[in-house]
Amino acid sequence: MTEQVISAHIPTRKLKMPRASGKGRQVDATALEEVRALLGDEPRRKDLLIEHLHKIQDQYQHISAKHLVALAYEMRLSKAEVYEVATFYHHFDVVKEGDTPPPALTVRVCESMTCEMMGANSLISSLEKAMGDDVRVQRVPCVGRCDKAPVAVVGMHPVEQAETSTVAALVEQGHTQPEQIDAILLDEYLASGGYQTYQKCINGDIKVEQVLDMMDDSGLRGLGGAGFPVGRKWRIVRDQPSPRLMAVNIDEGEPGTFKDKYYLDRDPHCFLEGMLIAAWAVGIDEIYIYLRDEYAAIRVMLEQELIQLQQNPPVPNLPKLYLRRGAGAYICGEESAMIESIEGKRGMPRLRPPFVAQVGLFGRPTLEHNMESLYWVRDIVEKGPECLTKHGRNGRKGLRSFSVSGRVNKPGVHLAPAGISMRELIDEYCGGMQQGHEFYGYFPGGASGGILPASLGDVPLDFDTLHEYGCFIGSAAIVVFSDKDRARDLALNAMKFFEDESCGQCTPCRVGTSKAVNLMKNADWDQPLLEDLSEVMVDASICGLGQAAPNPLRSVIKYFPEELK
Repeated sequence: MTEQVISAHIPTRKLKMPRASGKGRQVDATALEEVRALLGDEPRRKDLLIEHLHKIQDQYQHISAKHLVALAYEMRLSKAEVYEVATFYHHFDVVKEGDTPPPALTVRVCESMTCEMMGANSLISSLEKAMGDDVRVQRVPCVGRCDKAPVAVVGMHPVEQAETSTVAALVEQGHTQPEQIDAILLDEYLASGGYQTYQKCINGDIKVEQVLDMMDDSGLRGLGGAGFPVGRKWRIVRDQPSPRLMAVNIDEGEPGTFKDKYYLDRDPHCFLEGMLIAAWAVGIDEIYIYLRDEYAAIRVMLEQELIQLQQNPPVPNLPKLYLRRGAGAYICGEESAMIESIEGKRGMPRLRPPFVAQVGLFGRPTLEHNMESLYWVRDIVEKGPECLTKHGRNGRKGLRSFSVSGRVNKPGVHLAPAGISMRELIDEYCGGMQQGHEFYGYFPGGASGGILPASLGDVPLDFDTLHEYGCFIGSAAIVVFSDKDRARDLALNAMKFFEDESCGQCTPCRVGTSKAVNLMKNADWDQPLLEDLSEVMVDASICGLGQAAPNPLRSVIKYFPEELK
């Protein structure tokens, strides 16, 4: 067939004139000026999208459709992309055109396991009646203050052991800003010898191989939950081509966990010095610190301290330090989801391989660490591995920071020997059970770590010691409950949390958690169906959220069968 014949078979089409403006919603000039004023001279890079969304949310207490369009225009991003990111995170109140914005003030009340045990549902009901139309009362997941349950947050101001009267008084007085924290700041830290260990590393008094060997000898493992040996991780990333990056995960959203907050409230520069030593040992020039949005006071403090640290560096040529703000997404505790969020995207876990050590943040080899893992680095280098290895019980070595909440007299973060049992922890560190409460069971590793009965209260608590019981220690978030509570109710609370926090990327997790919640609400559990559902979630979910979500319900079936009769 000739070229002329081919062209004869192509239908002609009337050419359209180009549009005078783009498709869809047009940019509102006033909204664009407002967005430009909020962004100021800051870069309009895609990875700063979430940071810029926070600016709008903070200013207007919601994000309107016109501001979304203006932000998309200003950042040269599609409106769909900006909308998808904004609606993914719980802390952004996206208001569609024609909808009524939320009230100017929101009171958030935690409804996770410990707060529910301590009366959160009654508090919420009372606040809904007491607050006027200009205040929104919102149920939210764990806010990282489980030892002070129940907890409410007025704007950004937390109210511990909250009562309706105290919350109402803060609302009336307009106390909505973050509280003040009494941490050791840079001047005091330097005066007490801070950053001298880091200086020795930089000056060559301490060699890289010495530090790597000390990490190995200390037995330090990832304390965000995975438990990967720190020294081995450093060597893996160090062997990757440069430039290499670091991402620090302080998005501890696991219900029952608040240890990172505990240490940052008190001694943030111990963590920062450990972080800088790690960066030096691995050969890293840029560090991104990802902090959960619920820790507003810590964010304010860290912003100021990082500026001070970079303006008055203890050594020349510090790595570039960036603080990134989460936006209320538990899934971003997973390392690859956190990296996606730092890049300005929805926090959806990546398929592996490749692993983040090889292809991580911005496509570069990335050392990802939990905050507490880095907190111990300075002491190990300064005092030697024995500062950890000399501790331990029941054949285990090391120290564990247990976040303990629930029916004990002294909840809080308790630094105790690795391998301690639950009964020993309650009796020696937590002041025993509350009056009128008998030890009945416990979550050894937060909502995802499963549930064990009091009859297994003598099992050593450490990495690898709980697997045979269908549980794990994770981040050592322990929730203790008594004979006045029901394990099945707490398991349902945990499953509702997983349903709400599923990123929705994979069907087994998205549908499985929802189906499990509906089945667990029934008086009689369909145990064979729940087990089939659990097996699919464990085998086919992309990340740890879906894989671990069935642990509490499986534990109830295995250890608390009397509650299902």
